[in-house]
Amino acid sequence: MVVLADLKVSTTNVATELVVVPTLRSAGSARSAALDPAIKAAGELPRLHSLLVSHRGSIILERYFNGRRETTPANVKSVSKSVVSALVGIAADRKLLVLDRTIGTYFPDLPEVKRGITIEQLLTMQSGLESTSNRNYGAWVQSPNWVRHALAKPLVAAPGTQMIYSTGNTHILSAILTRATGKSTWQFAQEALAKPLGFSLQQWARDPQGVYFGGNDMLMTPRQMLTFGEMYRNGGLLNGRQILSKDFIDDTFEPRGRSRISGREYGYGWWMREMDGRQAYYAWGFGGQYIVLVPSLELTVVSTSAATVGEDRRDHRRTVEDIIEQFVVAAVGS
Repeated sequence: MVVLADLKVSTTNVATELVVVPTLRSAGSARSAALDPAIKAAGELPRLHSLLVSHRGSIILERYFNGRRETTPANVKSVSKSVVSALVGIAADRKLLVLDRTIGTYFPDLPEVKRGITIEQLLTMQSGLESTSNRNYGAWVQSPNWVRHALAKPLVAAPGTQMIYSTGNTHILSAILTRATGKSTWQFAQEALAKPLGFSLQQWARDPQGVYFGGNDMLMTPRQMLTFGEMYRNGGLLNGRQILSKDFIDDTFEPRGRSRISGREYGYGWWMREMDGRQAYYAWGFGGQYIVLVPSLELTVVSTSAATVGEDRRDHRRTVEDIIEQFVVAAVGS
């Protein structure tokens, strides 16, 4: 049995203020009319909340829909996995953890075969543990100890051999970050990521032991998502400050596995595919939350949407991707 009671974290003296400090230039009226079809198509989607486009460091499109505003935070769902990946990268840059270290360092009571799972294998969804997502999600988040439940899942593949998408992997990473940094995941995110990027993160959901949800339910405004994406697109550099090492970002965008469901490649918490013939990397959250990077065009695109369950959810997600590819990437690249 893995005992994780010592992972409880303090919540005293914690600020919940949402502060947005713009770090990107707004191009205003300089927006090209070539993006008008994107605005028209986006405005017809009842689930869409925002669409933002940054080109060469300037915001050339920023629109909000269905009652949302610039300051409205979105539940970014599994975009959270990309944020947790960044936190792991920063911790690795600071020598607080090592990617090829096995998780037995943090959970010594695990069976030997599970103690050999590495931090990198959790990042790439190749732990081999049975998924806590999809049909297993409800039982997992209703369990009394989310980390223990995820680690207790049977090994259905040898670690490092197969991509099995599971939010449990990223939540285990959150628990490891808590131990490795001596701070809650939220506190570390505030100090090491959000503050250097010029904003403050709201607190988000925690498990029964107080570990911040790793891989889901983070709250960010679209502008914050855009700033985070621009930092990645610029090799970890923003406003003259190296926040995350370029080496880690390069490793992030190296394909490590392929989803058996979507067929798309996956790196360190980011997906990758071609859009309009150009390589794109993207953070992807349930319901239509996206941060899309097209480095060859110096382009970053953000969208947020209603994350509720509905029959039109999959159609909406595909339509958002089509708008980004056909009306944004293609327009900027023409």
